[in-house]
Amino acid sequence: MPPAPLPAALSAVGTRPIARPRILILGTGSIAAKHAMEFGALAECTMVAAVDSVPGRAAVYAAAHGIGRSFDGLEAALEWGAFDAVVNATPDPVHFPTTMALLAAGRHVFCEKPLAVDHADALRMTEAAEAAGLINMVNLTYRNSQALQAARGMIAAGAIGEIRHVEASYLQSWLTAGHWGDWRTDERWLWRLSSAHGSRGVLGDVGIHIVDFATFGAGLEITEVSARLKVFDKAEGGRIGPYLMDVNDSVVMHVGFANGALGVVHMSRFATGHANDLNLEIHGTTGAVRIWSTASESTLDVCGGADIQTQTWRRVACAAVPGNAARFVAALQAGVNGTPDFRRAAEIQRVLDLCIESDSEGRRLAV
Repeated sequence: MPPAPLPAALSAVGTRPIARPRILILGTGSIAAKHAMEFGALAECTMVAAVDSVPGRAAVYAAAHGIGRSFDGLEAALEWGAFDAVVNATPDPVHFPTTMALLAAGRHVFCEKPLAVDHADALRMTEAAEAAGLINMVNLTYRNSQALQAARGMIAAGAIGEIRHVEASYLQSWLTAGHWGDWRTDERWLWRLSSAHGSRGVLGDVGIHIVDFATFGAGLEITEVSARLKVFDKAEGGRIGPYLMDVNDSVVMHVGFANGALGVVHMSRFATGHANDLNLEIHGTTGAVRIWSTASESTLDVCGGADIQTQTWRRVACAAVPGNAARFVAALQAGVNGTPDFRRAAEIQRVLDLCIESDSEGRRLAV
């Protein structure tokens, strides 16, 4: 028998603990293989089903990853009902309708980023999850960075004094190099260049990562933003088949933080020489930290104490940290929401939406 939906009266900060959560994977595109690997490695949960709207695709995915059931559509999976939580790995524009349906059915949700394509929908998802008292988290993968977590702890302990300046970048080069395949022929990349196919450009794709990376690392929120977005010519007529390439390829943000510090945040798919690099420097009155991270490794360098007189940076060893998948399962087992949660993702989406508005209006905007 399917489990009964969770009662709406449950608190937004606590829900019924689940000893061994049953996980459903919704959407079986390229990112879903990584979710199968990460959740499949956790003895504390079990993957029980896969769902995709393309007939037959979920069955292939389920067979490849040892998952017992598959469904050609979310409605059929909800009718079956024998799962506790969902990894929502659907395309960006589908996050909102599918997550709202899952929340209405009383299921906990671990959603891919961005939470929604705009702040309004992200906020509606947040409020629905909190009102139902359901565990809600977003897969901001660079929270898994050992260096970022270590730097956050150091800064919170006062190791670099008062923060005055922040520099952050997310640099990719798949528009100039073929390390991830040929973007001119591969739909995985072509859709990311076209608004008609649900993309909001590099800002919508990786902006949420670098804004979270910078603000989480510094422990400061952005209070004002001025942005410039740029679309470059990439093909004759700006189009390849049905893909009109009309979304931003590079973005530069000038930001102000809650404590008065200033910063720059930028991102590009034309950053030749960088496959997938996040860089963050946080400068304070008594020291500084420098973080480099990819999806699988990271380093932390620190300039502090007497070293600030000679501008000497020293490499710091960082302890391993649990990944987002493990933290989501732990939240389900504890019945207490984990981070980063829907509200965090919605707050960042507000900043990203204002970047588009700032570029259009040519002025600085308060967040």
